[in-house]
Amino acid sequence: MKKPSGRLIREFAPAKINLALHVTARRSDGYHTLDSIVCFAAVGDTLDGAPDNVLTLEIDGPHAQYLGHLPENLVRRAARLVASDLGARLLLTKNLPVAAGLGGGSADAAAALRLLAKLWDLPTPSLAQSLTLGADVPVCLYGKSARMSGIGQSITPIDHMPSMPAVLVNPGVPLSTKAVFQALENPDSAPLSPVPVGGDTAVWLDYLRAQRNDLEAVACTLVPEIRQVLQVLQRQKGSAMTRMSGSGASCFGLFDSVENAALAAESIALDHPAWWVHDTVLA
Repeated sequence: MKKPSGRLIREFAPAKINLALHVTARRSDGYHTLDSIVCFAAVGDTLDGAPDNVLTLEIDGPHAQYLGHLPENLVRRAARLVASDLGARLLLTKNLPVAAGLGGGSADAAAALRLLAKLWDLPTPSLAQSLTLGADVPVCLYGKSARMSGIGQSITPIDHMPSMPAVLVNPGVPLSTKAVFQALENPDSAPLSPVPVGGDTAVWLDYLRAQRNDLEAVACTLVPEIRQVLQVLQRQKGSAMTRMSGSGASCFGLFDSVENAALAAESIALDHPAWWVHDTVLA
């Protein structure tokens, strides 16, 4: 598949990782309010765009077949949010697994908002406007470590969190976010503890270990492979902390060094060739 020609713009759509995720309430309209520490990985999708008379979207990459050429793909919806009457030729390279708890669709939508605003010389929609595309789109549009709360509309920057070596693993089983929330029996847990002000990696690891992902237990009942992924990550040399990201089924392990993260990813990939495995840095 050829890349768009002409004035080519590329945007990176990094995987979104929920280092901690507390579900604080279920609203009367059915939406859940969250309190979450979010950061981004150095692995993700890419979106290429160039001028054209009409808006077209092609999808390639190792996970394109699971996404499909959907007319209401989030990238198309994002394009209409920037401008409803302008054209572009877009190519989405789907490197992240789909329905995986990595915010891939939201990251793609945020990349489209940034790319098309540049391409068409228009303002990038505000975080509030981007919320109409989904709860994770505002934080993906912000694109930096942050505390995300409410239904995704409240973004508080975290400028002092250290970057951390990590391994991301998905067992190759898609998991519906809706199904996880529907199965959640207790949606009224306490919010996060106060976020550290400054601090090195050790301080942040202690903080994160004291938090949780309220969706992890219910996700494990729906996809038991998640427990295996967590156990495998915990057994690796240099593993400092493991947890599921978002609504799953992807999990992450934080490591004491880039070298140990790379060795762990290599070992896990060899032992479990059907899993999606990447070592990366979270920031």
